[in-house]
Amino acid sequence: MTAHILILAAGRSSRMGGKDKLMERVHGQPLVCHVARAALATGCPVSITLPPETDAFGAARRQALAGLDVTVQMVTDPSQGMAASLVAGLASIPPEGAVLILLADMPDVTMQDLAKMLDRHQSDPTAILRGASQSTPGHPVLFPADLRPDLARLSGDEGARPVLTRHAGRVVLVPLPGRHALTDLDTPAEPHAQIVDAGHEQAPRGPQHQLAAVGEQFLAQHGVPAEQVVEQLADLAAERPHD
Repeated sequence: MTAHILILAAGRSSRMGGKDKLMERVHGQPLVCHVARAALATGCPVSITLPPETDAFGAARRQALAGLDVTVQMVTDPSQGMAASLVAGLASIPPEGAVLILLADMPDVTMQDLAKMLDRHQSDPTAILRGASQSTPGHPVLFPADLRPDLARLSGDEGARPVLTRHAGRVVLVPLPGRHALTDLDTPAEPHAQIVDAGHEQAPRGPQHQLAAVGEQFLAQHGVPAEQVVEQLADLAAERPHD
């Protein structure tokens, strides 16, 4: 059965100083549309979670998505955490298929990245596939159909971390170009891969991305085996707050 893509877009952008990060413009369109179009281009069915329409962010995001062939699932109380958004989104997806979970604030993830993960699923259908930049795990994450019950029981703001931990032996990293698996838009001072309308040029990375680059260089220079830090990095990436 064809995998289903679930985009989590019900967060409140709490670190954006009142701005909605998912309405920031990328390639001439709101980020939420940019991510949705990349997902739709794979040919897979796509669902997306949003805040209620009574919420200003929810209404704006739904209006921005008008005309796109996505199934919208409202999350009654997004403040309950990422798991609430995930569980609500899963409720709108047929239970017998795999699900690829995509965070809506990751502007660098492309249709080709998603297609690579979906193709890998065809050849390795029992693996949990996790997008990675070199050896650092990130997003998206594809869960096989047999783990859907585990995902449906999640709660809190840890996202799918408990499922990843419980089934760590099934996790397979799928290398994506550059920092596609890690780049997100979290704060106004931390620009995304800012493919803005004018020039479509990449802006300088924010402090977190610069620090990550320095860390990677340090590991390489001092011969520290990447496997020693991968598990800790996986935990940190999986528990990233959903906002």
